[in-house]
Amino acid sequence: MKFLFASDSFKGSLTSSGIIALLTKAVNEVFKDSESIGIPIADGGEGTVTAVVNAAGGSIVSAAVHDPLMNEINAEYGIFEDKAVIEMSAASGLPLVPKKLRNPINTSTYGTGELIRHALDRGCRNISAAIGGSATNDGGMGCMRALGVKFLDAKGIELAGVGGDLARVEKIDISSIDKRIYECRFTVMCDVTNPLCGENGAAYTFAKQKGADRKTLDILERGMQNYRDVINRQFGVDCDSICGAGAAGGLGAALYVFCNGKMRSGIDTVLDLIGFDERLDGVDLIITGEGRADSQSVCGKVMHGVGLRAKARGIPVIGLCGSLGEGADALYGCGISSLMTIMEDDMTVEYAMEHAEELYYNAAVKLFRDLKNGYVQ
Repeated sequence: MKFLFASDSFKGSLTSSGIIALLTKAVNEVFKDSESIGIPIADGGEGTVTAVVNAAGGSIVSAAVHDPLMNEINAEYGIFEDKAVIEMSAASGLPLVPKKLRNPINTSTYGTGELIRHALDRGCRNISAAIGGSATNDGGMGCMRALGVKFLDAKGIELAGVGGDLARVEKIDISSIDKRIYECRFTVMCDVTNPLCGENGAAYTFAKQKGADRKTLDILERGMQNYRDVINRQFGVDCDSICGAGAAGGLGAALYVFCNGKMRSGIDTVLDLIGFDERLDGVDLIITGEGRADSQSVCGKVMHGVGLRAKARGIPVIGLCGSLGEGADALYGCGISSLMTIMEDDMTVEYAMEHAEELYYNAAVKLFRDLKNGYVQ
């Protein structure tokens, strides 16, 4: 029997690679003559670079960039062949800003642009960017400034490109944009559909969690409307009609407009980058999972993506999760044939996370024993 292990990490307790090791140990205890392969995996969020690099045989590259407040830091991204995989949170993420300083009026995606430029310098012309977890609401101006775009006020003075500058943009000058961008294929890993402006836009949907109060939200929204209108006037693109334009404080819009970025599901992008479909040949059963399976699991998460790919090939999938929440049964329609949890009755989540390795291994052994005895199909 041939098994494939492709589970997301259990945030705060188990890594994807650690889960593979536990499953491998457990299956070898129960199925002595089985074959198994493990693929570290992520859904385009935290851990995507590590998962793709480990699975595709690439390398981690470090670059000197600027954080959201323009302090110098080192950030990492992944590279293999002519491809680069970037997590914008590595340079422009919310955890990089101290809580007392969090205010998207003052933050910039400049460091993300520096990561892209660094990848271009390394010869990468196929760039996938995961744009979750940002500290920013700058419309992607900072990122584009690092790539040569100039955002000018009414007097022709170049703006710094932070959230507070959105309302001051009068003209966008792309004459100095890094021309290597036009040689590239940009994939934007984005699982939200928010437009740039409005009630469901970048400011009103996401900026509060980045430190904005109500007054600041209104300022950012008015600024984003101005930014939207300038883009529409100069480039004929209505960013409110682009699904995902509001992601990462408008970075989705900038990558679409200036880099011809294509919005795509994070998990589908990752599965393609690691050649997941080609690894399914001869596989009899897949074990996947995530820390908590619930109604959100069918919205571009790992189990959803793995399940659908396996379903297309007629391969059964078992989900071994940390816990199961409301709506988890929706996964049964996405190729998942069975759902299990490592938690026992009356066990707290805190206890489960603290003892995750032991609990996961014991649950995996039980899963394989039940499978061997025909209790699990």
